[in-house]
Amino acid sequence: MLKVSHVTKKYGKLLANNDVSFDIQNGEIAVLLGPNGAGKSTIIKCITGLLRFDGEILIDGHPNKSLEAKRCLGYIPEMPAIYDMLTVGEHLEFMLRAYKIKDDGFADDLLERFELLDKKDKLGKELSKGMQQKLSICCALVHRPQVIIFDEPMVGLDPHAIKQLKELFRQLKADGASLLISTHMIDSVEDYWDKAYIMKDGAFCAEKAADDTDGQSLEDLFFALTEGTAQTPAEESEAAE
Repeated sequence: MLKVSHVTKKYGKLLANNDVSFDIQNGEIAVLLGPNGAGKSTIIKCITGLLRFDGEILIDGHPNKSLEAKRCLGYIPEMPAIYDMLTVGEHLEFMLRAYKIKDDGFADDLLERFELLDKKDKLGKELSKGMQQKLSICCALVHRPQVIIFDEPMVGLDPHAIKQLKELFRQLKADGASLLISTHMIDSVEDYWDKAYIMKDGAFCAEKAADDTDGQSLEDLFFALTEGTAQTPAEESEAAE
């Protein structure tokens, strides 16, 4: 479970996140949407412990910067962070050793799923951008985290890898993991999200459950809210009064 409570982050005078609160239960997939500059990357970096912030973030009940929380967390950044001089296989071995986990074959299962098993001896610097992205996904998942943050995970992936990643989303959900997916490729998450959080100007302008969209697609809902053709919850409340 991921719980974010009243998180505020400022860069000098710029208010990047303004009192942001939300939660993702076990076995839920939440999508984080918003135009560029809305504050999505900032809240993700706060959750993953890369930024200081005001407020509270709990990962599986533990403060997000604690060692216990980091054991439960998987993070796939928008830009793959690959070691040039480690092979594909050594990347996975490094992650397993870092988490003090014995190899039970899951690492090779991930590599095979993303068509990297035959690239096991290739160095990181020899991989294409798409292969680096696939390796980044494998590294983040090899320790079987319970809370997983995906930041634009499909950028640079080929159709087969996108298909495998979507299947993996469903599998992780069935296994009880909590997933947060930040993406601009709205149609890619249309079929399997449970919650949608839409950001604008550092705060949520809408929070929707999959069964509460009034027949709108997620893409239509996003554009209606971010391009000014729909009322925010606060505006709806004022209009009702």
